[in-house]
Amino acid sequence: MSPHATSRRRVHRSVAVGVPLAVMAVLAATTPAAGTPSEEARVIGTATLGDIPLAAFSNALLPGTVADDRGVDLGGIGSDIYPTGRKGEFWTVTDRGPNGQIKVDGTKRRTFPVPGFDPAIVKIRVSGDSVRVVDAIPLTTSSGKPVTGLSNQEGRDEAPYSYNASTPLSHNPNGLDTEGIVRAKDGSFWLVDEYGPSLVHVSARGKVLTRYVPEGLNLTGADYPVVEALPAVLLHRKTNRGFEGLAQLPGGDLVMAVQSPLSLPDADAGEASRTTRLLRFSPKKKAVTAEYAYRFDPVTVVDPSEDDTSELKISSVVAVGGNRLLVEERTDKAARLHLVRLDKDANILGGPWDDDTTSPSLEELDDPATAGVPVLPKKLVVDLGTVAGVPGKIEGVARVDRDTLALINDNDFGMTDGTGAFDAQGRLVDSGIETTVTYVRLPRGI
Repeated sequence: MSPHATSRRRVHRSVAVGVPLAVMAVLAATTPAAGTPSEEARVIGTATLGDIPLAAFSNALLPGTVADDRGVDLGGIGSDIYPTGRKGEFWTVTDRGPNGQIKVDGTKRRTFPVPGFDPAIVKIRVSGDSVRVVDAIPLTTSSGKPVTGLSNQEGRDEAPYSYNASTPLSHNPNGLDTEGIVRAKDGSFWLVDEYGPSLVHVSARGKVLTRYVPEGLNLTGADYPVVEALPAVLLHRKTNRGFEGLAQLPGGDLVMAVQSPLSLPDADAGEASRTTRLLRFSPKKKAVTAEYAYRFDPVTVVDPSEDDTSELKISSVVAVGGNRLLVEERTDKAARLHLVRLDKDANILGGPWDDDTTSPSLEELDDPATAGVPVLPKKLVVDLGTVAGVPGKIEGVARVDRDTLALINDNDFGMTDGTGAFDAQGRLVDSGIETTVTYVRLPRGI
């Protein structure tokens, strides 16, 4: 039984009597109070999302989409976090929904226990030690149907299966594995997606306006406009490692981070590489205008408990003025934030490193800088792995003010991999990991 089963039953009763979605989570009074300056970064507040049954959440947005949530609560909103402009309020976004992996005959299968789940933009309010859902916007196609979180293309994306990996599900070209989020001045949203990888422009109410994908992706059958406007080299993204971080610069340009090094020329090269890429996109020009090489720290520096380089990921990028970004390097257990400047002379767009026949590839270079590649310089701001109280798998970072960051974790909807994720009745065996927003005070600011 989930350690939060009692709270879950309490929320079910609220739904039964028609209480609005926005009041289904726990309520409290104020945002975390400011602390006194100190020599070290420290946690000054932590808030937790209450249990909201996933079927109740989904069906309140798009009636009839989820018949059975298999005991799963709303989670996964920690894919990113973006300030709304009001104190304690943030926009967040779910990923593709509850999913896991089960090995069958020696091969891992990707499971979608709640295939009717539709990714959503979720506005939250942090009040004391609680996170409250105050609004939610489903992502829909041009005709108003849910995009779903299902894999897009057979042969390119992981084949989707039922919760126990026994029954194949259909691919869906509309499906999105959403990650980063920013809000434009006109009220629309920009999201990034891991499948394409793609940059997705959606209306203020969640309708996909345009999905920008790599040249040559040949995604057909989608019920919204698809434009091949990104470099073709991105077709070499690792499976389930497309775009994850997204930032909006002061002038309106967007910066997207490829979560992990490309599999170029092959998977082995990508697994061993410490070089990934950032791309700059102009919404006015509807085009990529720059590309940058970004170099990870060694995995043992990011996470002393990890020795597998392929565990390095960029999950969040945050604009901090001018052409400067905070870039989060992480594993599932630890994370470090670096300050990076997007110098004009570091632009590699359209050069040899975008040609997948170049040998050695950018990803194969042991030291790109010594090979003449203008790698982005970076400066460590904070090692979150050394800050007591910061949870694992931080995927979203927001700048609250000069001295304070808000962090949000991805709790994977309480799911784990393997056959033990669900009991004999097909109900979730909850991991006990909650969605939390954690405030961290930096001693020297940004």
